[in-house]
Amino acid sequence: MKKILLSVSLLAIFVAGLTGCSQRRQWNHEQRKAMRESLRDYRQMVYLNDLNDAEFIEFSDDVATTLENNYPVYVTFLQMDGVSDTVDMVVVTTIVDELNADARNMRHIYPYNYLVAQGVLPAGLDHQQQHAFYKCFASKVNSTYNTMGAFFNAVLADTTDKSQMRRLEGQCANDLFDWTVTEVEVIESVN
Repeated sequence: MKKILLSVSLLAIFVAGLTGCSQRRQWNHEQRKAMRESLRDYRQMVYLNDLNDAEFIEFSDDVATTLENNYPVYVTFLQMDGVSDTVDMVVVTTIVDELNADARNMRHIYPYNYLVAQGVLPAGLDHQQQHAFYKCFASKVNSTYNTMGAFFNAVLADTTDKSQMRRLEGQCANDLFDWTVTEVEVIESVN
């Protein structure tokens, strides 16, 4: 009887250990590749759209690694309710972390070509001039908003903050290039 109880106990410990080990398994190569492929759909976001291929690969690796560390069993992760919301949250958190690491990454939110088309910056600026602009712009944003979260909330929540951003952009353009940005308010009247 003691041998049977001992055998059952050892078998239970073995099964528990096997189950526990399977929970700690890391994703395999194909699973990581599938996650990186699915992250390509996010490339249409403004910040991610401006990344070159190498920067986007690094970004998607960071997101995939975060997901793998938080959800080590790939199949369980895919079957989880709200898996797309979880991926969305990790993508946005990674973007915020990159902006916190270097505010000059704002060039991905406000790309140079976009600022030229909007009349904020003159065309033909070289890399050093663009770098100086984004450094100035990041400095003004950091002094205007106490946290990156406050910056994102202000930009996303209220369209009037776009005019605040335009003022900050215009100040830097004027300081660096004597380029004046004027906003013209158009009032339509119905006759």
